[in-house]
Amino acid sequence: MTALVLTHVPFEDAGSLGDELAARGLRVQVADACTADLATLDTLSAALLVVLGGPIGVYEAASYPFLQVELSLLAARLERGLPTLGICLGAQLMAAALGAPVYPGRRGKEIGWSALQPGQDAADCPAMAELLSASIPVLHWHGDTFDLPRNAKHLAATGLYASQAWSLGGRILALQFHPEVKPEALERWYVGHACELAAARIDVPRLREEGRRFAPILHGPARRFFGRWLDGALSAPAADVQLPAMHA
Repeated sequence: MTALVLTHVPFEDAGSLGDELAARGLRVQVADACTADLATLDTLSAALLVVLGGPIGVYEAASYPFLQVELSLLAARLERGLPTLGICLGAQLMAAALGAPVYPGRRGKEIGWSALQPGQDAADCPAMAELLSASIPVLHWHGDTFDLPRNAKHLAATGLYASQAWSLGGRILALQFHPEVKPEALERWYVGHACELAAARIDVPRLREEGRRFAPILHGPARRFFGRWLDGALSAPAADVQLPAMHA
């Protein structure tokens, strides 16, 4: 089986999710969404499609035309209820592909480490229990947010932004936060997002110290979370998914 992973910047990779994919014997195919000929990718045959994060907005297709192709590919896959996971920008693209608004957050950027709060439907995704603890901070790194797609289950929130995780059935999952980060990879984030951090007046030494403290705490629960979700998603029947009508 193949897991197709779409990236938008090289340092935002599959991280601990990649470890769980390998542990299940999936062949991981990575494509750079920014430069690949997306229309030639066979996104419907992959056992799993993963769409990772990036520093652009879903609504910026005029500047980044590949986003429109990516949205179309996601809409076709979601319409069929195929296993799909989105993280940060990936979650926003999934929401937009299902017709939900995506827009700049009205409460500013959410960058740093904090715990999740359970959404009203958290019990519908048993794997979320691995991350819904006040003792497990996760990494947040976004300025945009979104409304939940119609019929989506609300799985997680924070005090700043309610839309942190949603699902449709057992095969489709979208995460605004970053459970996939590995401790040893975080320095690439600080450098790659240097301009954003400076503009948001984020204290990089403080953020680095938080990463040193919290990323090792997150690593084990994140792997268990991904493992539990993957085991369910790759075996769940398509009938579990009730999708809203696709937008035009």
